[in-house]
Amino acid sequence: MSNRLPEIDPTLSLAFSMHSSKGVYALLLGSGISRTAGIPTGWEIVIDFIRKLAQLQDESCEPDPAAWYKGKYGKTPDYSNILDVLAKSSTERLHLLKRYFEPTEEEAEQGLKTPTKAHKAIAKLVSHGYVRVILTTNFDRLMERALEDQRVAPTVISSPDAIGGAIPLIHSEFTLVKLHGDYLDTRLKNTEQELEIYDPKVDELLDRIFDEYGLVVSGWSVEWDAALRRAIERCPNRRFSSYWTYLTKPSEAIQKLATFRQGQLVKIPGADEFFTDLHEKVSALENIRAKHPLSLEVAIARVKRYVVDDRYRILLHDMVTDETEALYRELETEFSPDKLGGGTPFTSKELNARVTRYGELTKVLLNMMLNGCYWGNERHMQLWERTITRIANPPCEQSGLEVWLKLCRYPALLLLYGAGMAALLAANFKTLKSLYSAKVRENSLETSDIVLQVIPQIIIDHNIARKLPGLERHHTPVSDLLFDVLREPLRALVPSDSEYQELFDRFEYLNAIQYAVSQEQYRNSRWFPAGCYAWRERLGGKAVAERITAEVNPQQDSWPPFKVGLYGGNFVKFTELQNSLTEFIPQLNFH
Repeated sequence: MSNRLPEIDPTLSLAFSMHSSKGVYALLLGSGISRTAGIPTGWEIVIDFIRKLAQLQDESCEPDPAAWYKGKYGKTPDYSNILDVLAKSSTERLHLLKRYFEPTEEEAEQGLKTPTKAHKAIAKLVSHGYVRVILTTNFDRLMERALEDQRVAPTVISSPDAIGGAIPLIHSEFTLVKLHGDYLDTRLKNTEQELEIYDPKVDELLDRIFDEYGLVVSGWSVEWDAALRRAIERCPNRRFSSYWTYLTKPSEAIQKLATFRQGQLVKIPGADEFFTDLHEKVSALENIRAKHPLSLEVAIARVKRYVVDDRYRILLHDMVTDETEALYRELETEFSPDKLGGGTPFTSKELNARVTRYGELTKVLLNMMLNGCYWGNERHMQLWERTITRIANPPCEQSGLEVWLKLCRYPALLLLYGAGMAALLAANFKTLKSLYSAKVRENSLETSDIVLQVIPQIIIDHNIARKLPGLERHHTPVSDLLFDVLREPLRALVPSDSEYQELFDRFEYLNAIQYAVSQEQYRNSRWFPAGCYAWRERLGGKAVAERITAEVNPQQDSWPPFKVGLYGGNFVKFTELQNSLTEFIPQLNFH
């Protein structure tokens, strides 16, 4: 029996890579993509132009129109020059070119000069964020039309002039680079001489793409495009894999370039079949992903990797958004209005089951957020704000048993505490301020700051929380629950148990101050949510308030949180709120 492992279908390998690394593969598409649509190549158009030019002069250019033209005019056939002879005005040029690229009514009925299955499959990959850059040597607009059908508005670069004004690749949802121009622009590149060298701006763009992206090449022959070939050969890095498709036998030029790029050759029956199959495989993996989310270890590792390098901004956004929507769907499915209605009465067992299940479902996103808020910076804060806003406005907020409706926001409470503590620990105060900026529905018409509604006492009433195992005699049961649940996710950032307790008390204390700030804005009253810090102060421990005061007093208005508008925004207001909280704590009833 052979011990040799079976070879993996390269299309499947590509699908796995494309799915796991959204947006890191650029496509390089040649004339082979549009060939089945009946679109002629640029050189075929030039030859047809020469035939028309010869006919106008009552001469025969056969059997070699290009040789006839060179003999007649003493130079290599040039698309632009011949077009100027055949059609003087822009309107005449448009009508002349339409017949090559736009279908007649009869051609449209036959499916000619319309987007192929390959174009449509690629457009679907683009619409789902798997492809963000396409390079093409084609003049036609079939790719744009396929993208329009998927409601994708591309950034199109079809000349060196367009590069300077284009949205940078990292900020563009999708960029289509038409290396040889667009058929409505006479500055097309066709001849070997025209394809020998690119404008420096184009070379600079290609250098960046080939350095930063993986590559999937289809329908490009390599031989004619010397400048494009050299651009690939200039690239010293192999950050991601390359895949080179061929129909029968790869040419020597393709093999040489693929070997240089350390790419994998992929035999395909055709572009239509290849891209349709690729899209189906990626879609299948997406469906599997919906059922089997990211492992905790992988999620943490990727967040740490992505937040420190702005090149991965899009990957981070997509990964966090995918996990957020997966959690949202789980909450919608498991805790739907039907289950929250009269069919599920309150019991201690059901309460414990729901609290436990909410924690399990939120675990991956919680770890992603707290690591992101610790290691990241202000470039990422809008992502965390959108994430917590989404989860803090859950789908189960409808009629039903009040205890279950309030408990719907327990995942958001975990995220606010976990991410907030991480941001506080890292002194990422702008990020913390952004988390507090999240808005939560109070009713069908009004919203308020998250800190006013996502607090322990509102999410689970203390008397109800004491029905959870181990919390029966706790004075601040929900805070104690959060303290225990968040210990492990934060252990890598805060190894010491005593430092963790200090961080937890510090966050809850300052969170109470921020609550009072928002309350004055929305409700014109003053109250403070009590937490572990308040009970520990009542027991006579060294109050976290003293330690914070000792830190703030020397700095006064220079204290960093004030500079971003946290906790009242200035020393005088903060001191006033502190004094109110100090007077409030002795009045609390912990029974």
